[in-house]
Amino acid sequence: MSFSIAGKTAIITGAANGVGLAIARHFIAEGANVMMADRDEKHLRAEMSDVADDESSARIFSCDLREKLSQANLLSATIDAFDRVDILVNASRQVLPTDPMDDNDDSVEQLLQQNLLSGMRLSQLIAKRMIKQAEDDEDGEMAGSIVNLSSIAARRSRPGLMGYSISCAALDQMTRTMAIALAPERIRVNAVAFGSVMSASLQNALKETEELRDDIIEHTPLSRIAPANEVAEAVQFLCSPSSNFITGEIMTVDGGRTLLDPVETAAH
Repeated sequence: MSFSIAGKTAIITGAANGVGLAIARHFIAEGANVMMADRDEKHLRAEMSDVADDESSARIFSCDLREKLSQANLLSATIDAFDRVDILVNASRQVLPTDPMDDNDDSVEQLLQQNLLSGMRLSQLIAKRMIKQAEDDEDGEMAGSIVNLSSIAARRSRPGLMGYSISCAALDQMTRTMAIALAPERIRVNAVAFGSVMSASLQNALKETEELRDDIIEHTPLSRIAPANEVAEAVQFLCSPSSNFITGEIMTVDGGRTLLDPVETAAH
């Protein structure tokens, strides 16, 4: 089996920073055609000015993926640039605090929209395109791969992150359900739930509370915070032929942290 994704076309959301950006850069380096999507157009252009242009294997697309028209335009731009789409990585994610006892706090609704519903609707749209492409394929290979980025917060109960935890748990269940629904179409759906990884949200948290770094390292059996590219490599595996018999899996990339993590440790 091969871990190669060379020549495949991938849409990667949340690609302006953090883990999404690391995945995009890794996929480009591995020879994939990449459409990078994010709301932050300025940051997206600045980060990818060295590789994204009309002649390269990378393109950028700025949009608000909470809007169905934006999702349709993203797919159209990808087809115009690369003729097809083989991989979708839903890496757009948001972390907000929640006050469980404040009935005016709308963070749960916001995070369900951002972390669950946007990715679900985009997955439905892209899956239909993958199915259409597969109608013309005669080799019987997989029609496509969808990977969702989740978090160990889905399995950790911290009141201050209630909305984020709920949205990640819902995303995990959506991953399993869509894996079953799309299996007959030869489309695999998996997720990577990570923790103790230098994501954009962790970088921001460390700016406010530097001692959090030692706390996370102490509660991670492998005794370090992983760079974002280690998540990118896991995502590559789930998009490659080497994982052709894996679907509905929530792969944990956390240095062993969820094996012993107490609830009071921040879920980054």
